[in-house]
Amino acid sequence: MNIDSGRPARRVLGQLLVLVLLVVVGLVGTPAGAAVNLLHNPSLEQLTAGFPSCWEASGWGDQEFSYTVSSDAHHGANAMRIGITSSTGPGDRKLMMLETSTCAPQVTPEHQYDLSAWYRSSTPAVAVTVFRHDTTLGWQYWLDLATLPVAGGWTETVVRTPPVPAGTDQLSWGLSIYGVGWLLTDDYSMVDATVGGPGETCTDPEACEKGAWQVMPYASPVRAIHSVVLHNGRVLLIAGSGNDPDHFAAGSFGTALYDPATGAFDSVPTPADLFCAGHVQLADGRVLVMGGNKDYPSAGGTVGYKGLPDSYLFDPATGSYTRTNDLAAGHWYPSATLLGNGDVLSLGGLGEDANGTVAAEYYDAEQERWLRIWEANQTWSFWGLYPAMVLMQDGRLFYTGSHVFGNGLPGTGASIFDYRTGAITDVPGLRRKDERDQSASVLLPPAQDQRVATFGGGNIETNPDAHRLTDIVDLKQTDPAYLPGPDLPAGTLTGGVPQTATQGKMYVSAVLLPDGTVFETGGALHNRADPVHEASVFDPQTDTFTPMAADPVPRGYHSAAFLLPDGRVMAVGDNPGNGSFDMRISIYSPTYLFKGPRPQITSVARTDWGYGSTQQVTVDSPVTRASLIRPAAVTHSSDPNQRFVELPMSVEGNMIGLNVTSNPNIAPPGWYMLFVHNAAGVPSLASWVRLG
Repeated sequence: MNIDSGRPARRVLGQLLVLVLLVVVGLVGTPAGAAVNLLHNPSLEQLTAGFPSCWEASGWGDQEFSYTVSSDAHHGANAMRIGITSSTGPGDRKLMMLETSTCAPQVTPEHQYDLSAWYRSSTPAVAVTVFRHDTTLGWQYWLDLATLPVAGGWTETVVRTPPVPAGTDQLSWGLSIYGVGWLLTDDYSMVDATVGGPGETCTDPEACEKGAWQVMPYASPVRAIHSVVLHNGRVLLIAGSGNDPDHFAAGSFGTALYDPATGAFDSVPTPADLFCAGHVQLADGRVLVMGGNKDYPSAGGTVGYKGLPDSYLFDPATGSYTRTNDLAAGHWYPSATLLGNGDVLSLGGLGEDANGTVAAEYYDAEQERWLRIWEANQTWSFWGLYPAMVLMQDGRLFYTGSHVFGNGLPGTGASIFDYRTGAITDVPGLRRKDERDQSASVLLPPAQDQRVATFGGGNIETNPDAHRLTDIVDLKQTDPAYLPGPDLPAGTLTGGVPQTATQGKMYVSAVLLPDGTVFETGGALHNRADPVHEASVFDPQTDTFTPMAADPVPRGYHSAAFLLPDGRVMAVGDNPGNGSFDMRISIYSPTYLFKGPRPQITSVARTDWGYGSTQQVTVDSPVTRASLIRPAAVTHSSDPNQRFVELPMSVEGNMIGLNVTSNPNIAPPGWYMLFVHNAAGVPSLASWVRLG
């Protein structure tokens, strides 16, 4: 059986993961575990019918190619030479372990493995490719761990896998070539790199099991409608008029800068009513804010909210706003998605006439301006209010079905949008699409897996009980479709009343954590009423929820939760139907902060990281995983740019080589929080690095 069956095309619009460039030239990584080679016939010396035993030639595409057992070996008598002399399209050829119980090595879920091989090549189109055997689904492509440079002499590559997903019992891997040229390989090795974690030193069993909340002894000076974590560690809290018509009439618009380390707030002059604007962090760390509130509804309700065409840049270095050119139309509740080239696409919202805006707005980062309406590609489609638009690895956008106010869009409720061609393709399977008002959608860790989960939701117009549904879609599939996931855990309503098995929550927040899980918190059962006190951690490896400690402060409409650089989660806001606003700030310490000492990143060789590079950091103790997490820019349960990017590692004592993806659609340019964590899942403090 060919293990490439059903695999997406390599190098076509970035469809295939390539976590790039892990080559240690002249430096052999030291495995963290017992150095027992798990491979059969690792040096290719044993032949069956003229081909190395326990290995197979595999691949796909239309090429002229050859496999030759070569005597030009790194060690011993045999090596394998793969040549591609011509190619008419995408595809690859590779040497892989046979997918049998005796040849493909057995593995343990959650363990990591160091893979090494010696190679020579005439082309940089060479990758370390890994497949995994799922006990339910069979053999599946997992990921490409590295791409390798040209090597005229024998060179060793060493790469560490991410933790093996649950349900996996075997791996098959090898070196593949996907361009014209030749590849010579020999002397493979695979060892278990998992080391025992530090002993737990928890003195608070409840906190170890469920984490702990702290309500800060001070309040926010502004209504935190919008929250943005800046690369200097401060948090930008934008209120505008804060859903207060009196503030709007008085021209009283607010923004504050909050320092979580000191509890200090600085007031920022706010040039317009940025209430319910869109926002996104650009590659240079400035915050682009688009749209906002031009006017509140008329007294009789015959005219609704009106959107601003204004746009501003907030600069963390100066702590001030500057105006850009205007959008082509007004937008109140627009989306904002950073693209792989650093530009921004904004869709949806209400216009200056209080009707739905159909203009697609495109911000050219190099020119620092919004394109005029005739310069941007237009489909004249209305995408709703705060439509959650997630950038896919091929550059298209996935509309998850999460939105604000009322019913979902016509069709299936979710779709894939290709801005370049204007094509819109429905994605089926989203349950109760008209009850996904202020649900939360998140690109699950790691971003390379291209799985999106949508949690909860309701409908402020029909106002049913919010539901507990979770739906998950794998965007790598040829025809992606949502599939049912586990229900959110049941919580309690204000007053300690348990929910029924069918009740859930809208206004839910979903936060990516540095241990590769998702923390969901906050919500309410009905439109601006009946807060739900429940929180849990979702594990993407097992697709399961584990209940956690609940925020004691209600967090319904106009609430948000987001990750801080120290690994804690901050929660703000609640705006019930009576017009009040809860100004308290809650901080959640996840369970991993109670499980022993934190590893430390003691140095980062450089903070400007290029795509397809290997970056060197030093740590003070053994670590098992590294990741980049994009800082939050969240409002109304929506942060479509949030993502956790896996960084495969090579290890040489306390020196760690981190391999950066070559695909900017996986990790759009900008500032990221770099975390490492140890075998107990305890993360370091974040170091800030800029990718681009």
